[in-house]
Amino acid sequence: MAQSDPRKTRTESNKLQKRLRRNVGRAIEEYNMIEEGDLVMVCVSGGKDSYGMLDILLNLQRTAPVRFELVAVNLDQKQPGFPEDVLPAYLSGIGVPFHILERDTYSIVKSLVPEGKTTCGLCSRLRRGNLYAFAREIGATKIALGHHRDDIVETLFLNMFFGGKLKAMPPKLLSDDGANVVIRPLAYCQEDDLAEYAMLKGFPIIPCNLCGSQENLQRQAVKQMLADWDRRYPGRSEAIFSAICNVAPSQLADTALFDFAGLRAAAPDATAIRLKAV
Repeated sequence: MAQSDPRKTRTESNKLQKRLRRNVGRAIEEYNMIEEGDLVMVCVSGGKDSYGMLDILLNLQRTAPVRFELVAVNLDQKQPGFPEDVLPAYLSGIGVPFHILERDTYSIVKSLVPEGKTTCGLCSRLRRGNLYAFAREIGATKIALGHHRDDIVETLFLNMFFGGKLKAMPPKLLSDDGANVVIRPLAYCQEDDLAEYAMLKGFPIIPCNLCGSQENLQRQAVKQMLADWDRRYPGRSEAIFSAICNVAPSQLADTALFDFAGLRAAAPDATAIRLKAV
């Protein structure tokens, strides 16, 4: 079997890193995600996306026009078999400040969700609540989550198909209580790019044994649907994401976003009528 050319591999790796950095930098700039003096709490789960986000933010931090600090935070949910030494060893090795927040949300989820039912909803609420509270405790001004473009598009369809709402994940969000600003620096990044980046960088991936192990989830069905669309019509996911960023409220049907009831035809111009009569 022919061996790959290391120079070609290195070139492709550099292109991938530049593309991810460019996409993250564009999202940060366009949504004003990070400002002078920010303390950004980077939520690191042990998955490919959060590892990639932390790595790219550390890279951008060195050249950014504004000064900001990063602190990595992992929520140890006490899942059975979770390798507790992996993240501390990795984060210590790259020299980033970090906290391991121990909260047994796993037992809560397993005790409240019937066997065979989806755990994602309750798990995400508990995780979000703990992370939001800890961000306030350490004085973080922004909370960075590792959701990428594909997550955002999938969420759009989940909300349409199963929630009857036209909404996705915004790149920047103010929490319901107004106490936290959540940012998604990977909003313009493709999942495939992040998966390849994780492989090239050799991140020590930790699998999720709670939601990630469940089959037949609604999100998995939507993910498969979008993958099929992209195979048949390349570029569909990109076009859908562009649509999320280019909304025309007058072409939808939400009366809270557009005053349909107040629409009236313009009165005829008197001067034009007289000229036409002449």
